[in-house]
Amino acid sequence: MNNNFIKGGVALAVLAALTGCNTSTNDTVAPCTENVCKLTILHTNDTHGRFWHNAENEYGMAAQKTLVEQLRADAKAAGSDVLVLSGGDVNTGVPESDLQDAEPDFMAMNNIRYDAMAVGNHEFDNPLSVLEKQRKWAQFPMLSANIYDKASGKHYFDPYKVFKLESGLKVAVLGLTTEDTAQLVDPNNVQTLEFRDPTSEAAKLGQQIRSNKEANLVFAITHMGHYENGQHGSNAPGDVEMARALPAGTLDAIIGGHSQNPVCMEPGTTNKYANFKPGDNCQPDQQNGTWIMQAHEWGKYVGRAQFEYQNGKLTLTSYDLIPVNLIKRNAKGEAIDANGAVTKDPAKMQFVQDEITKDPELYNTLLGYQEKGQQELNVVIGSADGLLVGDRNSVRNKQTNLGRLITTATSSKLGVDFGIVNSGGVRDSIPAGDITYRSVLLVHPFGNTVNKAVMKGSDLATYLGQVASKTRNTGGYAQFGGINMAVDCQAKSVNITSIGGKAFDPAATYSFAIPSFSASGGDGYPKIDTINAGLVDAAVLKEYIEIKKVINVADYQPSNEVTYLNSTSAEGCN
Repeated sequence: MNNNFIKGGVALAVLAALTGCNTSTNDTVAPCTENVCKLTILHTNDTHGRFWHNAENEYGMAAQKTLVEQLRADAKAAGSDVLVLSGGDVNTGVPESDLQDAEPDFMAMNNIRYDAMAVGNHEFDNPLSVLEKQRKWAQFPMLSANIYDKASGKHYFDPYKVFKLESGLKVAVLGLTTEDTAQLVDPNNVQTLEFRDPTSEAAKLGQQIRSNKEANLVFAITHMGHYENGQHGSNAPGDVEMARALPAGTLDAIIGGHSQNPVCMEPGTTNKYANFKPGDNCQPDQQNGTWIMQAHEWGKYVGRAQFEYQNGKLTLTSYDLIPVNLIKRNAKGEAIDANGAVTKDPAKMQFVQDEITKDPELYNTLLGYQEKGQQELNVVIGSADGLLVGDRNSVRNKQTNLGRLITTATSSKLGVDFGIVNSGGVRDSIPAGDITYRSVLLVHPFGNTVNKAVMKGSDLATYLGQVASKTRNTGGYAQFGGINMAVDCQAKSVNITSIGGKAFDPAATYSFAIPSFSASGGDGYPKIDTINAGLVDAAVLKEYIEIKKVINVADYQPSNEVTYLNSTSAEGCN
């Protein structure tokens, strides 16, 4: 393999402040005095079931293994220890993985030899019995310091692990999970668990580790999100806010996940994102003396941080995000050939850097899982005469035809007046042409049930005032079908004109379809009593498409049935 694909590391010579053990003469935590200890951190996050490469031959864990092994060898040759870390969210996103409870993903992580992973919110998309099975599969610790078992009051996962490296350097790796988890997953899956404030847990354990001289360095692997200048909106506070709130020197570095963005800051700033493209140099964030890093999503990159440690001082010498077989694209995101022309032929697509060969052993192992998952997924269940829009940037910001199709399908199945679906439960678009079961599972990977709710009109108006005013660009932003109303974003109220084609009556009784996730309080929706018919959302959508055979997208195109007032956007509340 040509090493030219590894380029563009940014030289950084900023010293991170350390406390506690810096002045210790305790031999167990005082190596690296006469000699410089080198440490390389390799990291990924939010792989979301992408164990297999995509149709354009990008990323995939077989290629990732080749890259990681090369980086390990390079680090060893330079006298550096290596830790491979994940920022969490192994689960949910690709049907082949979802149908197999992410077994191929965990097997691949074992094969790549990950050292630890943070527990992400999507690890709770399934019942705890599935998570326990995954914990047994994993040959590395799944870490979270702020998840507690309600009954026992004890940590549900190991809060941290101390790694004693060949150099004698001891590195504590602390796991943290977004406190939003309880409302981002089906509450039924986490009813026995408590998600405490991660910042408080980090402060307590960081002080404990340093006071007890358990480690020279304290790193956190987090699934909390990185938000530019700490502007987290409706989300729980993330890495930036935590780093600023902790006493200086609590954490030496944060290896993050959740927000699924490359954390590459504009040179000379700490509060503005750079316009990062694959292959570009990347300067990680630093807040209050703590480095913060995140490698985008899906295993598209392996982050590589190279540190030197001596006499209690940590220096980040270089950092880069190395693309894993990403291809060159134009401004519209379309794949291009060597001449810059748009192409759909994978053979003509150009890699950003030299192609990374797939590890043969891991490739063959994963092929078995891929083929097993393909058997049911490629069955054609219908067709669409145009694009059904469900991409994250669209469905979380405006009403879309796919949102309308889903709410129409659920309303029809349950025989109710209208439908609601939280946009965070819509995970992909459906292209024009044949629709397969795979397409449906990409849209609905979580296995939520579709429930029936019944309310008096006046109570419904109050309820929708809270639901319809959820902020744009969050998973709580709601898609509607079968209802006409104006939403006042400031007052958090609605003016309903009609439901199911009939004039609204506050004294009448109405029924609607809603995912179990939302009905149980997910995304901060008010918790309501519903009738659970045991209907899985993906199965309902699949059946509707099978019955219709052909989906005419124009039939589902929104036309201002839902309007928004007192907002900077006409398409939702800001």
